[in-house]
This record gives sequence, structure tokens and C-alpha cells, in this order.
Amino acid sequence: MVNATTIRASEAAHFGSLAADWWDPKGSSAMLHKLNPVRLGFLREAVDHHWRGDSRSLRPLSGKRALDVGCGAGLLCEPLARLGAEVTGVDAAEENIAAAKSHAAGGGLSIDYRCGEIGALGLSGFDLVTALEVIEHVADKPAFIAALAGALKPGGLMVLSCPNRTPQSKLLLVEGAERLGMVPRGTHHWSDFVTPDELRDLLAEAGLTMGEPKGIAWSPAKGLHLSADQTLNFIVTAVAAD
Repeated sequence: MVNATTIRASEAAHFGSLAADWWDPKGSSAMLHKLNPVRLGFLREAVDHHWRGDSRSLRPLSGKRALDVGCGAGLLCEPLARLGAEVTGVDAAEENIAAAKSHAAGGGLSIDYRCGEIGALGLSGFDLVTALEVIEHVADKPAFIAALAGALKPGGLMVLSCPNRTPQSKLLLVEGAERLGMVPRGTHHWSDFVTPDELRDLLAEAGLTMGEPKGIAWSPAKGLHLSADQTLNFIVTAVAAD
């Protein structure tokens, strides 16, 4: 069990304050609503590849346990449940967990939501572990990755995403998006963004091998989309090292 503190109280308070309109596609989490289909597309492809599943299946995670860490109000947990998984969602903010439980109940979904420090909850044996747009908000990145690794069962799959720490991401994701009101003020701290090479090292320290990252880019024609361009944001898989 990993007992190091990874939660930043200020980050939990910030995101907890957004809980009420988390599910509003035009609210403070509008950017996440736009990002979610892109992330889900990557995740579905990764799931099919990892377990050699049928890409036409509506429930490729049937019989599997999935853990989403930093789940917010459940924007990823609910699709994972609909893909067939037995889902657990963990978040640092009580307000987010309350909103997540309420929304899942309204949709008739059974999801195990918990609030607390990931390394102290004693979670283990998950086939799939996800933490999307989360690592840049934690206090202790090595401890956080170690806790994720501890929750993953042998042969399991991890999916992570994070803004890349580049001059372009500072200009567009922090200074631009927050000043234009596309993202709530105080959401991003550029110095906490992680590069693909840094994430690869963090995963290796936890006994995991990182796959080839894909960029999440934006263009006027395509909007947010998977790309070879990792300048702004990237998403990646990881598995236990051989």
C-alpha cells in the first residue's frame, strides 16, 4: 500500500467547486466534454488491442474491473460502465463524488465511487486503470504512479493522459484558454505538466512499460483529435514490464 500524500487540498477544492455543473456540456467542464470522445476513441482501440477483442463488440470490458482515478463527477466512469466494466471511481473532492453518485443513479448505472487518497484505499486487482488529465494535479507524482501500478492486476492495462510541458501548451492551455474563459481560472499550473519522457521514466520506476504516446491536437477543421503532434497534450498506455 502506498501511503504518501498525493492530494493537493487546493486542487481538490478547486475541482470540487466545479462539481455542480460538471455534467453541463456548456459549463465549466465544457472542454472535458469535447475531449472525452477523443480519449474514449483511444481507450477503446487500446482495449481491443490489449485483449484482442472484437472492435464491433458493444461491451468489450464485460467481465473486467476498471478503476478511474481523479474521476471528477464520472465523465469517464459512466462510459466505462456502459462498455461492460465493473467500475470504481476515486476522487479527492467529496463534492465530485456526490455529483457522480447522483448522476449515475439517474442513469441507472451501478458505479462504486469513493473519495480519498488512492494509495490509502487498498484498491487492487483491476484489469484497467485510468487517470486522464490527473497527474498534473497531484502533489507527489512518483507516489501517484506507484499507487496506480499497485491497483493494476498482472496482465492489466493502464491509460494515462496529460498536457505536455511545452512553450505552446503554456501559451494556449494556460494563458490562452484560461484568459478566454474556455477553462476555469486556476485549473492548470504549467510547471506541473509532464513530458512524455518524464512519464516514461515515472512508469519505469513503478515497473511499467509505456506504449507509444499519441498526441491530442486541435485544428479549426477537426477540433480536438488524435494526432502525431504531442505539443499540447498526449495520451498513452502502460503495462507491467516483462
